[in-house]
Amino acid sequence: MNNTEMTPSSTPWFFACQVGDVPRNGGVCVKRGTEQIALFHFARTDSWYATENLCPHRRQMALSRGMTGSAGEMQEPKVACPFHKKSFSLLSGKCLSGEHYQIKVYPVKVEAGNVYIGKDPIRQDIDASGEYLECAS
Repeated sequence: MNNTEMTPSSTPWFFACQVGDVPRNGGVCVKRGTEQIALFHFARTDSWYATENLCPHRRQMALSRGMTGSAGEMQEPKVACPFHKKSFSLLSGKCLSGEHYQIKVYPVKVEAGNVYIGKDPIRQDIDASGEYLECAS
């Protein structure tokens, strides 16, 4: 599963890299202007995820170097900051360590060996009822 499945067809994309540029079961940092985006590949499921590279806990550009894995019975993909081990869902961007931190999550698609990231993050600030959630980061 990729975040692309939750993406409207009108999403604008930018070229991030080629598939071979990303380590299996690891991440890289992709720069887009002054923005840093962490891009992850889960080789076992051939799934791709992208988040902001900034860990909101200590404001360090580090998530692309974090440990990836899964959490819970649903095997939710996650990344843990390499410095302070705060874990974030790669699907929702929510902090899985219990704090109210939130990171941006971007859609990813792969076509003909090229990896593309959506220019806009997936909206995470709306709950199931359509109400805006307050960001605590």
